[in-house]
Amino acid sequence: MGFILAAVGSAVGLGNIWRFPFITGQYGGSSFLITYLAFVALIGFPAILVEFVIGRRTDRNPVGALRELGSGVWSYAGWLFVVTGFIILSYYSVVAGWFLRYTLIGITEGYTLTDPTEANALFGTVSTGLDTLLFHAVFMLLVVGIIAAGVRRGIELSVKVMVPAILVMLVGLAAYGFTLDGAAAAYGYYLSPDFGTITANWTEILPAAAGQAFFTLSLGMGVMITYASYLGEDRNLAADAGIIATIDTLIAVLVGFVVFPVLFTVGIEPGTGGAGAIFVSLTSAFASVPGGRIIGIVFFGMVGIAALSSAISILEVLVSYLIDELGVARVPASAALGAAVFLLGVPVTLDLVFLNLYDLLADGILLVLGSLLLALFVGWVIPDVGRAELRKGIADVGDLDGAWIWAVRIPIVIVVIVSLYLGIVDYVDFLTGDFADWLAAR
Repeated sequence: MGFILAAVGSAVGLGNIWRFPFITGQYGGSSFLITYLAFVALIGFPAILVEFVIGRRTDRNPVGALRELGSGVWSYAGWLFVVTGFIILSYYSVVAGWFLRYTLIGITEGYTLTDPTEANALFGTVSTGLDTLLFHAVFMLLVVGIIAAGVRRGIELSVKVMVPAILVMLVGLAAYGFTLDGAAAAYGYYLSPDFGTITANWTEILPAAAGQAFFTLSLGMGVMITYASYLGEDRNLAADAGIIATIDTLIAVLVGFVVFPVLFTVGIEPGTGGAGAIFVSLTSAFASVPGGRIIGIVFFGMVGIAALSSAISILEVLVSYLIDELGVARVPASAALGAAVFLLGVPVTLDLVFLNLYDLLADGILLVLGSLLLALFVGWVIPDVGRAELRKGIADVGDLDGAWIWAVRIPIVIVVIVSLYLGIVDYVDFLTGDFADWLAAR
């Protein structure tokens, strides 16, 4: 149970609650949702098993695991996951600090800005500046404290509280959303897919759905390898992967039942505003809906909890490397890496262009590349090892291992290569467009 909740806690975070609503709105609501769900089922689930078999087989962090199982260039591939986690956590912490501030705003002042322009100005003060740097530091201190306490006393104990709390709050908020005037229109937007939109915009929807699936399932950054390294051979990896993917996806879908009814009730268009969309739109909405202040405090507080559960999993990957490979004690390893991650995140507190610079690189390229390398490694380099590890703990395996390795070898590799290519194109467009314009203005 501790393992499942830790893995779910890793998967459930800002990707589900901050990123999912505005990405869904940006790419057509239900059209994106159905593509995302297909990605989770057909790509995400087999990809989780890829990381599980590597982690449990080696009992090591991603760097040590790939070094033990691979040779030549494969022995160095684990470094990609360390770098990816390092980059993601640096801006993840900053965004998590935003949610902490919005929770405090609700407690101290309430959400009173009905004018979206004023709400946007508030987000501008929250998202950058000295106070943003302070909350970034506070959040990283919380993460470091939990990781320093260890796997059982820190990670396992915290997620056993946080994950059930997130589920309970989300169900309650979704029930509240059902009572709002805009619920019917929101459900139509969210649940009635337009397949014409998918076929017409697949080059945009596909990489967005792929990146979202990898991000929310914590794939491509070595988290699932690290957590699976603590598992015994009696565990049914397929069952555990199914539970984790199902709960993570359920939470993401539930977030839509919370956010979209609120937005449609006050007439706010979903998907506008980018990274600040959920803050600007929801603070305006909470000022207008009944009980908005309490709902807002619960919502933003819940996201802060979810962010914490994910952040500890990312830092654990980095810390486990120092412990396993260099023999560094857990407490100094946690402190040193926490400080380094904090410093890398400082530019994000100064200008949001760095958030896009980090996020598009990590989400659209590095996570997908990491998953591609693992699929190639397990599917083509060590297929027999992967199949043997998957069979452990499964009483009636049938041809599950054969079907899984086939999916890893061909369909997953093809889809991930296409997604990686499209992600690289998007990143190059950003570098030559928005980022180049930002540099020129300086």
